[in-house]
Amino acid sequence: MRLSNLADYAVVLMSAAARQCGSVPIHAGLLAKQTGIPGPTAQKLVSGLARAGLLVASRGSGGGVRLARPAAAISVADIIEAVEGPIALTSCVSEGRHDCSLEGSCKVQPHWGVVNGAVRSALADISLASLAAAPKPVFTRPAPALAGDEIRL
Repeated sequence: MRLSNLADYAVVLMSAAARQCGSVPIHAGLLAKQTGIPGPTAQKLVSGLARAGLLVASRGSGGGVRLARPAAAISVADIIEAVEGPIALTSCVSEGRHDCSLEGSCKVQPHWGVVNGAVRSALADISLASLAAAPKPVFTRPAPALAGDEIRL
Protein backbone atom coordinates (compact mmCIF):
# COMPACT_ATOMS: atom_id res chain seq x y z
CA MET A 1 0.00 0.00 0.00
CA ARG A 2 1.30 3.43 -0.86
CA LEU A 3 -0.20 6.82 -0.11
CA SER A 4 -0.83 9.20 -2.95
CA ASN A 5 1.45 12.23 -3.16
CA LEU A 6 -1.52 14.41 -2.21
CA ALA A 7 -2.18 12.44 0.99
CA ASP A 8 1.53 12.50 1.84
CA TYR A 9 1.65 16.27 1.27
CA ALA A 10 -1.47 16.72 3.40
CA VAL A 11 0.23 15.01 6.36
CA VAL A 12 3.36 17.15 5.85
CA LEU A 13 1.29 20.36 5.57
CA MET A 14 -0.80 19.55 8.66
CA SER A 15 2.37 18.78 10.63
CA ALA A 16 3.76 22.19 9.69
CA ALA A 17 0.49 23.85 10.71
CA ALA A 18 0.63 22.00 14.05
CA ARG A 19 4.17 23.24 14.69
CA GLN A 20 2.78 26.80 14.47
CA CYS A 21 0.98 26.04 17.76
CA GLY A 22 -2.27 25.51 15.91
CA SER A 23 -3.97 28.68 17.12
CA VAL A 24 -2.12 31.34 15.12
CA PRO A 25 -3.44 31.66 11.54
CA ILE A 26 -0.86 30.95 8.86
CA HIS A 27 -1.15 31.49 5.11
CA ALA A 28 -1.06 28.57 2.69
CA GLY A 29 1.86 30.30 0.93
CA LEU A 30 3.94 30.22 4.09
CA LEU A 31 3.06 26.57 4.67
CA ALA A 32 4.15 25.87 1.08
CA LYS A 33 7.45 27.66 1.66
CA GLN A 34 8.11 25.87 4.96
CA THR A 35 7.35 22.43 3.57
CA GLY A 36 8.53 22.67 -0.04
CA ILE A 37 5.06 21.75 -1.30
CA PRO A 38 4.21 23.67 -4.50
CA GLY A 39 2.01 26.70 -3.78
CA PRO A 40 -1.01 25.64 -5.87
CA THR A 41 -0.93 22.18 -4.28
CA ALA A 42 -0.72 23.67 -0.79
CA GLN A 43 -3.71 25.90 -1.56
CA LYS A 44 -5.70 22.94 -2.87
CA LEU A 45 -4.86 20.94 0.25
CA VAL A 46 -5.73 23.80 2.59
CA SER A 47 -9.13 24.11 0.92
CA GLY A 48 -9.82 20.38 1.15
CA LEU A 49 -8.62 20.08 4.73
CA ALA A 50 -10.81 23.05 5.70
CA ARG A 51 -13.83 21.42 3.99
CA ALA A 52 -13.09 18.26 5.98
CA GLY A 53 -13.11 20.25 9.23
CA LEU A 54 -9.42 19.81 10.05
CA LEU A 55 -8.46 23.44 9.37
CA VAL A 56 -10.35 26.67 9.98
CA ALA A 57 -9.82 29.48 7.50
CA SER A 58 -10.18 33.17 8.24
CA ARG A 59 -10.06 36.02 5.74
CA GLY A 60 -8.71 39.51 5.97
CA SER A 61 -5.68 40.99 7.64
CA GLY A 62 -4.25 38.51 10.10
CA GLY A 63 -6.16 35.76 8.32
CA GLY A 64 -5.00 32.36 7.23
CA VAL A 65 -5.65 28.84 8.47
CA ARG A 66 -5.26 27.16 11.82
CA LEU A 67 -6.02 23.74 13.18
CA ALA A 68 -9.72 23.20 13.83
CA ARG A 69 -8.94 21.21 16.98
CA PRO A 70 -5.85 20.36 19.03
CA ALA A 71 -3.16 18.42 17.17
CA ALA A 72 -3.51 15.58 19.68
CA ALA A 73 -7.14 15.18 18.56
CA ILE A 74 -6.29 14.85 14.84
CA SER A 75 -5.02 11.50 13.59
CA VAL A 76 -3.11 10.50 10.49
CA ALA A 77 -6.23 8.54 9.49
CA ASP A 78 -8.29 11.77 9.69
CA ILE A 79 -5.87 13.54 7.36
CA ILE A 80 -5.64 10.70 4.83
CA GLU A 81 -9.42 10.29 4.74
CA ALA A 82 -9.88 14.04 4.24
CA VAL A 83 -7.85 13.79 1.04
CA GLU A 84 -8.54 10.29 -0.26
CA GLY A 85 -11.84 9.31 1.30
CA PRO A 86 -12.37 6.25 3.48
CA ILE A 87 -9.34 4.03 3.91
CA ALA A 88 -10.00 0.85 1.93
CA LEU A 89 -7.25 -1.54 0.92
CA THR A 90 -9.38 -3.35 -1.65
CA SER A 91 -12.50 -2.39 -3.57
CA CYS A 92 -14.56 -5.08 -1.84
CA VAL A 93 -14.05 -3.27 1.48
CA SER A 94 -15.57 -0.07 0.10
CA GLU A 95 -19.27 0.25 0.71
CA GLY A 96 -21.30 -0.09 -2.46
CA ARG A 97 -18.33 -1.04 -4.67
CA HIS A 98 -18.20 -4.61 -5.83
CA ASP A 99 -16.26 -4.61 -9.07
CA CYS A 100 -14.00 -7.58 -8.36
CA SER A 101 -13.99 -10.41 -10.86
CA LEU A 102 -13.56 -12.89 -7.98
CA GLU A 103 -16.65 -11.74 -6.12
CA GLY A 104 -18.82 -14.66 -5.14
CA SER A 105 -15.97 -17.18 -5.10
CA CYS A 106 -13.34 -15.33 -3.06
CA LYS A 107 -12.60 -16.94 0.30
CA VAL A 108 -10.56 -13.96 1.52
CA GLN A 109 -13.16 -11.23 0.92
CA PRO A 110 -14.95 -11.76 4.26
CA HIS A 111 -11.63 -11.11 6.05
CA TRP A 112 -10.62 -7.89 4.30
CA GLY A 113 -12.78 -5.86 6.67
CA VAL A 114 -10.64 -7.02 9.61
CA VAL A 115 -7.41 -6.23 7.78
CA ASN A 116 -8.73 -2.84 6.68
CA GLY A 117 -9.89 -2.07 10.22
CA ALA A 118 -6.44 -2.92 11.61
CA VAL A 119 -4.70 -0.58 9.14
CA ARG A 120 -7.17 2.22 9.83
CA SER A 121 -6.84 1.70 13.58
CA ALA A 122 -3.04 1.86 13.38
CA LEU A 123 -3.25 5.16 11.46
CA ALA A 124 -5.87 6.49 13.89
CA ASP A 125 -3.50 5.81 16.79
CA ILE A 126 -0.88 8.23 15.40
CA SER A 127 -1.71 11.79 16.36
CA LEU A 128 -0.73 14.89 14.46
CA ALA A 129 0.89 16.11 17.70
CA SER A 130 3.31 13.18 17.62
CA LEU A 131 4.26 13.97 14.01
CA ALA A 132 4.77 17.65 14.76
CA ALA A 133 7.03 16.95 17.74
CA ALA A 134 10.78 16.72 17.36
CA PRO A 135 11.78 13.12 16.65
CA LYS A 136 13.06 11.19 19.62
CA PRO A 137 16.55 9.76 19.23
CA VAL A 138 16.70 6.02 18.78
CA PHE A 139 19.20 4.32 21.05
CA THR A 140 20.44 0.81 20.47
CA ARG A 141 21.84 -1.33 23.19
CA PRO A 142 25.41 -2.48 22.73
CA ALA A 143 25.80 -6.21 22.23
CA PRO A 144 26.59 -8.04 25.46
CA ALA A 145 30.23 -8.98 25.97
CA LEU A 146 31.01 -12.57 25.15
CA ALA A 147 33.10 -14.81 27.39
CA GLY A 148 36.73 -14.16 26.65
CA ASP A 149 36.11 -10.67 25.24
CA GLU A 150 38.42 -8.08 26.69
CA ILE A 151 36.60 -5.19 28.38
CA ARG A 152 38.55 -1.93 28.53
CA LEU A 153 37.61 0.95 30.76
